Amino acid sequence: MPFDTPHQHRPLRRKTLFLSDLHLGALGARPDLILSFIQQNPAQTYVLVGDVLDLWQPILPHWTAADQAVIDHLNRRADAGARLVYVTGNHDPHPHHAPKHTRLAADYCERFLHRAGNGARFLVLHGDQVDKRWVRSHLVTRLGSLIDHQLRRLDNTLRALRGATRNEARSAIEALLSTINALSYAHARHERSLIKMARDAGADGVICGHFHLAELHNNHGLIYANCGDWVDSFTALVEDTDGCFRLMGGRAMAGETPTVGVVRGLA
Repeated sequence: MPFDTPHQHRPLRRKTLFLSDLHLGALGARPDLILSFIQQNPAQTYVLVGDVLDLWQPILPHWTAADQAVIDHLNRRADAGARLVYVTGNHDPHPHHAPKHTRLAADYCERFLHRAGNGARFLVLHGDQVDKRWVRSHLVTRLGSLIDHQLRRLDNTLRALRGATRNEARSAIEALLSTINALSYAHARHERSLIKMARDAGADGVICGHFHLAELHNNHGLIYANCGDWVDSFTALVEDTDGCFRLMGGRAMAGETPTVGVVRGLA
């Protein structure tokens, strides 16, 4: 079964929309898909669960009009009365150091407790807090961004040579990056560590990003929700007004029929 996809004709009203790992400014970002999704799914509250910006390419900056359109849309939603919460991630610049045109009218924090419509409480944080210390270092994070940038430059070149578009099945390079990432977290130790943090905080579950692996389950005794990302999975976590959580989006948004994925919802 494919992931739930947004309605094509009538905007859907959501209580809270959780999005992570937009990586706006990076070669792998898909601001076109992000903008389409948030336009079709207006919410009362938008929680950005880290790695919204990825601006670490001083030699080859890649900020585009499509990236800016996402920022502008979210700021317009804030002007219209929606609340924006920005949970900073390991790729995000300090809020005061970000270029003025990329700043959001948001409440910035490193973590917070979200109370769902049914009263359940969720610890919300990016998720890099459970990485090993050396993995979290700025040097390693920037090195990872540079490697990803170069691989995607190569991928874009190969696509151009064969006349391909971005709205097709994963390329070999994209599949390689996705597989390496999935194997890195195959044993779900990160999930158990984050569930422990939620339990220690007296919460009923945890909501995170960072790992680029969309998940929604209660396999560890509490609810574990990962929003996914907008580089590969193209998913978001949605809370309806009754406190029910669902993962929405998926590779179908990029014109691909997903081979793996289920509609997942928890109340």
